[in-house]
Amino acid sequence: MAGSFKPLLWDGWLLFFNIIIHSILIVMLILLQAPKKKVAPAPAAVRKAAAPAKPTNPLYEKRSRSFGIGGALPPKKDMHRFVRWPKYVRIQRQRRVLKMRLKVPPALNRFTKTLDKSSAESLFKLLMKYRPEDKAAKKERLLKEAEARAAGNEVEKKKPVVVKFGINHITTLVEQGKAQLVVIAHDVDPIEMVIWLPALCKKMGVPYVIVKGKARLGTVVHQKNATALALTNVKSEDERELAKIVDTSKSMFLDAGRISWGGGIMGPKSQAVTKKRERALAKELSGR
Repeated sequence: MAGSFKPLLWDGWLLFFNIIIHSILIVMLILLQAPKKKVAPAPAAVRKAAAPAKPTNPLYEKRSRSFGIGGALPPKKDMHRFVRWPKYVRIQRQRRVLKMRLKVPPALNRFTKTLDKSSAESLFKLLMKYRPEDKAAKKERLLKEAEARAAGNEVEKKKPVVVKFGINHITTLVEQGKAQLVVIAHDVDPIEMVIWLPALCKKMGVPYVIVKGKARLGTVVHQKNATALALTNVKSEDERELAKIVDTSKSMFLDAGRISWGGGIMGPKSQAVTKKRERALAKELSGR
């Protein structure tokens, strides 16, 4: 009999504990669902004056947009980093990075130093005064000469004072000492076309300047691009302006000191690694 009462007692205890747990859970649910007590509103004297409502135009209805699936289009983002740029753009950027990373010899590094903006403006103003004639002007001049010859009149020809262009022509003028000022573009490609010209000008004592933009030089002589230009002579009213530019060219290029090597600028990650190694080495040396 004593053995048969044990399972009955155990079942009774389990039932008792189940009833207690269920009753606790029911009480907790009731407490959670019970409405919270509302705080009494402030008296009318203490209440703040409500902000005046903004006037709304009934013609324009506010429509809130949803950017979910099937909703409104998302706002535009800057996708600059994800653009697949054309090959020539990628080559330009890779070339620029390579020029920063690699050691650049002095003959090439010379072309990174160009004439300042104010001096370049005055130089181009002077050059534009001595632009050579374009095709239309030449055609008109030859037509007038032909008409004059047909009429039996003598045609007087004067050698025009204009800017000289063409790398072979400029080389001859520099070698003969006729050039008063040589203007070289900094972005000639391939650079070997003009890399020797500063050394030749320095040897012959001809003032030279390096300016930005072969296309900018090309506009002076009605061409797409121009590697270099030269002035052999100017009018008396422009001699003072030319003398100023020549003085600037002598101080910046002709009489300047020895050109050093350039490049060797590593990226931010490589610079951080190098600095870390230097700090570790300095710490090790100080600990000895």
